[in-house]
Parts: sequence; structure tokens; C-alpha cells
Amino acid sequence: QVQLVESGGGLVQAGGSLRLSCAASGSIFRINVMGWYRQAPGKQRELVATITKDGHTNYGDSVKGRFTISRDNAKDTVILQMNSLKPEDTAVYYCAADSWSAIEDDSTWGQGTQVTVSP
Repeated sequence: QVQLVESGGGLVQAGGSLRLSCAASGSIFRINVMGWYRQAPGKQRELVATITKDGHTNYGDSVKGRFTISRDNAKDTVILQMNSLKPEDTAVYYCAADSWSAIEDDSTWGQGTQVTVSP
């Protein structure tokens, strides 16, 4: 079993930056891909970014060029650096991990952390 704990959410003005962190514990040797998804009220969950153990990254179109995902395999942590934040980035951000190559509904998910961007 893998457990994920997110931290770093909060309130920021548009144009500002936030850094989210997700620490994994438990059967961490099983983890290949880790990443972030988000869900805004009344909207479907959407991809923010993922990163594999080998460092391959994938970003959602709406965050490309503004967000950067990184991973510290030694610390079993994934970081999401969010710059140039916009009000439409407001959402609950969820960390996820999976032993396969993609994040799915039955992957391991964290509790979520709220990010609010004011105009």
C-alpha cells in the first residue's frame, strides 16, 4: 500500500506562485508514475502534470509553460511549481501515484489540497 500526503496549497493573487509537495510512504518501491490532477467546482477532474520514475513528464495544455513538475526519487516526493497563476487555476489539487505507466481512477490518490487564485 502507498500513502500520499500533499502540502503547499493556499491563497495567492493572480500572477503569483505556489509550490505543492506530495510525499509518498509505504510500498514506495511499487511507484512508477506520480502526478497532479485538479478539480474545480462543477468541473471534471483534469490532468495537471505527471512524471515517471525515469523523469518523463506530461502536462495538461492549460498549464504548459507555467507549471513544472519534478521528482526526488530519494525522498519519494513530487513537487509542482506553479507560476503565473490565474483565477482559473483555482481548484482542489490531488496527488496520485501508480505502479504502471499512467494515472487511473484506481491509482493511489491523496486527500487533496486547495489552491485559490484571486483576481
